[in-house]
Amino acid sequence: MSHIKYHIFVILACFCSLIYAQEHRVEDEDMLELQLLQYLKQAKLDSDRGNYYNAKDNLDKALEVAIKTEDSSNQGNIYTKIGKVQFLVGEEEQANISLNKAIQIQRKNNYYDNQAITYNIKGVIHTAKEEYKAALEYFKSAESLFEQEDLEEYISEVTLNEAKVYIALKQYEDAKAELEKTIIIARKYDQKRRLSGALINSGKVYFALGDSNMALSQTEDGLAIAKAHNNLEDVNEAYLTLSDIHEKNGNFKSSHEYIKKHIHLSDSILNIKRQNLPLGISGQLINNYKDAQNAQLKAQIDEVSAESTFVRITTILSIALITILSLLTLSLYKNNNIRLNTNTMLHKKNDELIVAKEKAELASKTKANFLSTVTHELRTPLYAVTGLTNMLLDEDPKEHQIPHLKSLKFSGDYLLTFINDILQINKIEANKVELDPENFNLKNKLENVISALSNSAKDQDTTIHLNYENGLPETFIGDQLKISQILINLLGNAIKFTKDGDIWVRAYKIGIEDNMYKLRFEIEDNGIGITKEKQDHMFESFSQGSVQINRKYGGTGLGLSIVKGLIQILKGKIYLQSELGKGTTFSFEIPLEYDKNAKKPVVEEVKKVNKMESLDLSNVKILIVEDNKINQMITKKILNKMNLYCDIVDNGEAAVEQVKEINYDVVLMDIHMPGISGLEATKIIRTFDKDLTIFALTAVTLEDKMHEFGDAGFDDIISKPFKQEDFESKLHAALSGEKIVSSFFG
Repeated sequence: MSHIKYHIFVILACFCSLIYAQEHRVEDEDMLELQLLQYLKQAKLDSDRGNYYNAKDNLDKALEVAIKTEDSSNQGNIYTKIGKVQFLVGEEEQANISLNKAIQIQRKNNYYDNQAITYNIKGVIHTAKEEYKAALEYFKSAESLFEQEDLEEYISEVTLNEAKVYIALKQYEDAKAELEKTIIIARKYDQKRRLSGALINSGKVYFALGDSNMALSQTEDGLAIAKAHNNLEDVNEAYLTLSDIHEKNGNFKSSHEYIKKHIHLSDSILNIKRQNLPLGISGQLINNYKDAQNAQLKAQIDEVSAESTFVRITTILSIALITILSLLTLSLYKNNNIRLNTNTMLHKKNDELIVAKEKAELASKTKANFLSTVTHELRTPLYAVTGLTNMLLDEDPKEHQIPHLKSLKFSGDYLLTFINDILQINKIEANKVELDPENFNLKNKLENVISALSNSAKDQDTTIHLNYENGLPETFIGDQLKISQILINLLGNAIKFTKDGDIWVRAYKIGIEDNMYKLRFEIEDNGIGITKEKQDHMFESFSQGSVQINRKYGGTGLGLSIVKGLIQILKGKIYLQSELGKGTTFSFEIPLEYDKNAKKPVVEEVKKVNKMESLDLSNVKILIVEDNKINQMITKKILNKMNLYCDIVDNGEAAVEQVKEINYDVVLMDIHMPGISGLEATKIIRTFDKDLTIFALTAVTLEDKMHEFGDAGFDDIISKPFKQEDFESKLHAALSGEKIVSSFFG
């Protein structure tokens, strides 16, 4: 009996322990939730007061709690708030990272309302950087999501931000329309701060459109609301706007009064910001001040306690010092005049340098925009030329037509190579080429390059010899893609200018330090050679040996310029030795790290396999979104040739509606289209379908737009004109359910 009682006692004790643990777990969760709310509340108070550093600390603590409790909703919100604070204190890169984390969480969990807030802040950041096109795209996405979630009260802030962008772009009618929407929503939901900002900006728009009366009325109404709610930034903006309006109306006295108020309030706002310096900086200033006071008091005590015998000496020395100081003052007066004149001249020169710098930056930006536009406009028709040519060659053309079609294909490939060379040169000059080091076999790399160009050498009846130094290691760590490009350019040049001759490719070491080898490569030929006067200009863009050589041998004159730029990026040097009629030697030296742990690669025979034949394509549906009729036809024929069914629409709005109605496997999305762009259409599709595979099939220049494609939700990018093998490989990965590894997004 006592044994049974003992077991009952043990069971009751375990049950009580479980209840106690459960209660404490609930209490812990409640405590963490309370902590989270307190941190967020304090962060908001600090942010409203302009104390952004304290706000950031509290947000970091709140994020730790949200991660600990697996609260994904608050994690996304907090990352958004952190990004906003980081932007306000000038940390733009960190702000973008935080906001992208927020978007990733919100998109994954369908938090569309919070995602819209994050898009709005991204738009504000792009506006501050004067990237107005990107800003408008984010604002439009935010507005679309708010409308989708029926959150009209949040739209007023987005439309106000859009209006500010249109004002900056001087598109005043568009700004006016957005401000009217803002005013209606702000009044409906009693949003005084947004209403004051909208009215003041409306005053600016009417002023720009020449309606001074409406400008004055709107701005004064906005000023009254801003004053009533102590919105200093809007009050200050209203003062400046009213000053401009009164000046145009000829009321110079009122204009002067308002500009004085604007300057005074600007100083007050600056003082408030100074008061909100981080605690460490303020404390340092106070300590420095106290140290100075203590030093002064000590000096006074020393002076009072000095013996009287020193008073006479001090008096005599003072008289002498005054005499010397008088002479020094006269000298300093003259020197000061000289210095003032020198400073004036330096300021003038500095202003000239600033103007020259701004002009150079503008020229560089204009050049980049020009190249982007031109290459896009060239790639689009080139897609048609190469696509149609390949189709005609595959459709059993007549015997006499084949040479013409091959010539057309050669011309298209040449133009594409020329475009890529121009973009490569521009990228090198803009310092946008990054190193991608990896383990590779150097000897195999040289053999592969020679093998790839061997047919060209045979056509010239030329023999290529490889001399790889005995004892030189084969495995190194370096950017093998750039090394290949250098070797292909130099060896290709040697083959082009050598007929019935020999070419020697050599690789040997010229120095070793630890695992770092300094290697020298030589490409020597016994071809036509280069004259002495032309050798100094061979590495310049568009440089050729002569007009006659250019006509006979062709080429863009960009290859050696690209080679030199790539070698400099690899921290190396290039040299040229040549004699007319006897041949040319190009040699370059680069450092490479020896990888002693790498294994020698096993050579395997690679057989070309048509992967698409292994898939059931009968029910696969593909949507082509393309406004160019010729490109529509070419892409459709390529897909049909692969036994794939496809639909075609010619704008972004139709694409969104089509995806809603039909269950597609893949969407091939063009970027530039009438109406909404491909980027915007993809963002909208991602709000209701996150699993659909969407490829950007585009001719745009991609280097500076990667973040835009990633943020929009594309799975990968296929650049036009594309290689058939790459196109098939990416389609196969998408249709077979393989993970798509994008070479563009990393």
